[in-house]
Amino acid sequence: MIKHLIVISGPTASGKTALAIAVAQALHCEIVSADSRQVYKELNIGVARPSEEELTSVQHHFIASHSVNHELDVASYEKEAIEKITSLFLSNDYIVVAGGSGLYIDAILYGIDEMPQNDEEIAAELKAIWESQGLMPLLEELERSDPEYCQTVDRSNPVRILRALNVIRSSGKPFSGFRKKQVVKRDFKAHFFYIDIPRAILYDRINSRVDIMLESGLEKEVEKVKIYRGSRALNTVGYSEWPVDGVKDEKQRAEIIEKIKQFSRNYAKRQVTWFKKKPVIEIQWHENVYVMKDRVLEILRMD
Repeated sequence: MIKHLIVISGPTASGKTALAIAVAQALHCEIVSADSRQVYKELNIGVARPSEEELTSVQHHFIASHSVNHELDVASYEKEAIEKITSLFLSNDYIVVAGGSGLYIDAILYGIDEMPQNDEEIAAELKAIWESQGLMPLLEELERSDPEYCQTVDRSNPVRILRALNVIRSSGKPFSGFRKKQVVKRDFKAHFFYIDIPRAILYDRINSRVDIMLESGLEKEVEKVKIYRGSRALNTVGYSEWPVDGVKDEKQRAEIIEKIKQFSRNYAKRQVTWFKKKPVIEIQWHENVYVMKDRVLEILRMD
């Protein structure tokens, strides 16, 4: 019996969670998350973790499953995710993978090369550039040496930029090239769906999501997780914009909120660019998730 892995992908705030749940419920299967931030149990509001109601409606894996104290890099994620998928396929012919982290999805579908260890001398050189000149010269170097990864990396996350450049300088290979030279043969058939959402609607949804995060207590959550500021997981949109010593006044707060919205829109734009280059099956966005669900199921029946 053929096993089917159904990937529901798309930019942030495109409705991946709702569609993945609807498809999983229809197929009576479970969901494996491919989100590099929702995997951490300390992060909730700022990473748009699915609600308790959503998490109980369908069994999810790799949501709040790890600690920021022990980063889950893409190589470790590949190993753990494939182990979980193999286990789930013992009792079901379908699994839904949901997420917008391109490297995590690539790891599941194609595998990756083992990443080189950080070169401490190079790390010190890169850190010195960052501290003295800011991120711009590092981003320019990344654009020259690995334009593919530069399009998708979270540009407000200096740790990821420094890590990518460390790998590039030490290995002489693009960071994005650390996938298997030969695609790994997986014991399942993959169906790679992508939610194609109009940009204006997407940006409105992103702005609204940030407002909802703030109403839900994002600022308090940021204060709560300050003790983990040294973790790479915190160097990301929604968390890194807030000053360590707190917000001085409403003017500064408004500026921070606008930065979060802008950086989130920029990140979504890079996600769109990345996914459009992949062999995806486009699903036109619809405000009614069940319209999209029916289209996914129709395509699966035809395949």
